[in-house]
Amino acid sequence: MKEKNPFIIALENSIETKKNLLKIEDEINKGINEIYKSLKKKGKIFFCGNGGSAADAQHLAAELLIRLRPNINRYPIPAISLCMDSSTLSACGNDYGFEKVFSRPFEALANKNDILIAISTSGNSKNIIEVLKVAKKKNIHSIGLLGAKGGLAKKYCNTSMIVPSNTVARIQESHIFLGHYILETV
Repeated sequence: MKEKNPFIIALENSIETKKNLLKIEDEINKGINEIYKSLKKKGKIFFCGNGGSAADAQHLAAELLIRLRPNINRYPIPAISLCMDSSTLSACGNDYGFEKVFSRPFEALANKNDILIAISTSGNSKNIIEVLKVAKKKNIHSIGLLGAKGGLAKKYCNTSMIVPSNTVARIQESHIFLGHYILETV
């Protein structure tokens, strides 16, 4: 018996994971509405994540600052990735610990009409939990792009978009899809 092609298996798993996003459509729409309301009130969108999720945070912030589609020129939308300032990240990591690398600058920069989008495949990163706690304390709406069952982060998010998968690659693929869809809709 011939083994199934690994590429086909991976592609089918990716497609199935994205199909499962239909189960969280209400949360997706809630997040879109909150971002829209924030922007109408002159709010900013903050992004953060670790590793590959940090790259996604920077990617999505750039899509808002610059543009998502070359045929649609619009005003830049205020977005900040808390992952891109290496001096602040390293100073905070050294002085306060890695768990504060997002919460410390977020506390300084975020205001009541802003939105926090925290990206975590596990939902258990200490620095993600800490920044979500600050958002809650400052009464800033937080959106979690999470994976698996949402981890501890789910408890601190106002809106949780949980990709129902335990495979990091499938979760990250879905997060970038969700990010693009949300930003296009907003």
